[in-house]
Parts: sequence; structure tokens; C-alpha cells
Amino acid sequence: MSVKTEAKFGKEIGPNWFASVMGTGIIANAAIGLPLIGIHLTGFALIVWLLAAMLLIVMLAIKTVQTITRPDIIKRQFNDPVMAQFFGAPPMALLTIAGGTILMGHHIFAPETVLTIAWTLWLVGTVAGLLSAVIIPFRLFTHYEVNSHAAFGGWLMPVVPPMVSATIGAMLIPHAEGIVLQQTLLYACYAMFGVSLIAAMIIITLIWNRLAHAGSSGGARVPTLWIVLGPLGQSITAIGALGTVALAVVDQPIASSLNTMAILYGVPVWGFAVFWSCIAGLLTVRAMRRKMPFALTWWAFTFPVGTCVTGTTQLALHTGLPVFQWAAIILFAALICAWVIAAIGTIKGFKGGYILKPAINSPAVQVAKGHDKDNN
Repeated sequence: MSVKTEAKFGKEIGPNWFASVMGTGIIANAAIGLPLIGIHLTGFALIVWLLAAMLLIVMLAIKTVQTITRPDIIKRQFNDPVMAQFFGAPPMALLTIAGGTILMGHHIFAPETVLTIAWTLWLVGTVAGLLSAVIIPFRLFTHYEVNSHAAFGGWLMPVVPPMVSATIGAMLIPHAEGIVLQQTLLYACYAMFGVSLIAAMIIITLIWNRLAHAGSSGGARVPTLWIVLGPLGQSITAIGALGTVALAVVDQPIASSLNTMAILYGVPVWGFAVFWSCIAGLLTVRAMRRKMPFALTWWAFTFPVGTCVTGTTQLALHTGLPVFQWAAIILFAALICAWVIAAIGTIKGFKGGYILKPAINSPAVQVAKGHDKDNN
């Protein structure tokens, strides 16, 4: 191995790299279900899903080898108060590919193989996601020193995976054996929906507070404002998917009530998502005018927007209104543009090597030295 190759592999791959898998996989998942034109995008979605799956395999292999050969790297990343938030990305990457497997796996694998892969990815992603939703906030509460203006979009990353599990779980419920197991999985998915939703609402409030009192940094953290769309769009997708499957799993009138929630909850939250998109868009334009540098945080333009596409698609299915049908298509076009921008920036950054450098802690947060907050 050459010195140049050794130097390249000596760089770091953090959990934030899995955002590229999420951002790529969501394109396939969103494309296949698009109103009006989704039926014509099957081939495109299949290719994108395969690309995302290969990315996941490569990322897992690199991260595994890096952890075995350099355990100090993952330990430092886990202790980094900013990078640690992105340990929610690997579970969501697994869950995104699980969803794509259910939607497109039958083109390549036998039905039994498709379900085996999907169930495995969902179970591993769900367990890892629930662990991230508990462990990372716990460490934020006890291990890191955080000032009053430290909240940023990355804080949402460890708590969103259960919401993604709820969405993909809805797709797997019909394949579970027995009505009791199906109902148990249904209510478990609603419980995970609640875990992410309430935690996300608290964090979004903290982000609003930080923006109001400290403003926007104008730097590489600005794209993380788009992560707010993640729990919003994913919750609309989850509530719609769970409502549909509830019609075949639970008795009336509960089934109809759960299905009606897709509209009663989804439309107001969709409105807030549009509102937040306007605010985040203006802040992003402002940051770009101030020459905001490229960072892997730019992948925040992809997956969160993708969840809004799938969420809007659910609203189109439940309302039948053309406004949601065309809104989903327009958002999908924006998702493609965002992916191209993030992908080009990542390729350039990889060639230049600067996105492989170890992250530096934000001045807003530090690791508590040697003991917990309570002992400070």
C-alpha cells in the first residue's frame, strides 16, 4: 500500500457519513410512491436503492474495520458532544434500506429473502435507534457541558430513528404472523412515534430559542436547520402509513379513528413544515451569501426533504387532492437537486481530504472533564 493510500485511510469516517446513505435511499423510497408519476419511476428507484444499499455496505465495512483497528477514533467521536449526536444516522440508514427492500427487493430477490432482509435490517435499526434515543440524550444531560445557545439541528438525529422505525414497521405489519402480533407491532410503532415526536418538539423549541437569542452562526451548522423537517415529514409519513394498516389490523371504530389521524395530524404539521422550510431557506441563502463552507451537514438538505415528499404523498393518498399530489412531485424535484449538490460537494471534499479530518468540538459544548455535570 502506498503512502498516499495509507494517509487516506488514516483519515476519519464518522457516523455523520451515514447521512449519505439516508439521503440516497430516501430518493428511491419517495420515487416509487409518488402520485401520478411513481409508476414510471420503478427502474430509477431500483437503481438508486441499489446504490444506497452498496453505500451502506461500504460504510459499515469501513466503520467496522476502523473501529477494530483504531478504537480510539470511535471513542473520541462518542465523547465529542457534536459528533455523538450523529450516532442516530447509522440506525436510520439501516431502516431506510429496509424500507427500500420491501418496496423494490422483489425485483431481485425471492419474497422470502426480501422479508428476511427487511426484518433483519428493521430489527437491528430499531434496537440501535432506541439505544441512540436514550444514550445520547442521557450523555448530553450528564456528560457534556452545554451553554444556553448550544441547541442545533443535530440534537434531533439521535431521537428521530424511532419515528423511522414506526414508518418502516407499518410496512412490515401485514407480513407478521397472527393478528395479535400485528396489533402488538402496530401499537409499538405508535409508541415509537410518540417517543420521537415529543422529544423532537422539545428540541425544535430549543432551536427556536437559540435562533431568537443567539442568531444563526452562518457557518456549516446552518444546514442542520433542515433536519427539523425530518421528524415533521417522517411523522406525517408514519401516521399515514400506520392509519392505513390499522384498517386491516384493528376493529372499528378505532381503525377509522387511527386512519383519520393521518389527515387531522398530517395537514397541520405539513403546514408547519412548509413554514419552517421558508425560515430555513432564508437562513441558508443568507449563509451562502456569506460564503458558507461545504461540510457533510449539507446532506441535511436531502433526507429531511425526502421525508416531506413521502409525508406529502401520504396526504395525497388520504385526501385525494391534486394540491398534495403536485406538491409531492415538486418536493421530489427539490430533493433531486439537493442530492446532486450534496453529492458533488462530498466528492470534491473527499478528493481534497478536508471532510475526512477529525471534527472539532463546537465552542458551545464541551466534554465535562473527568466527572459528570452534577459533580461540577
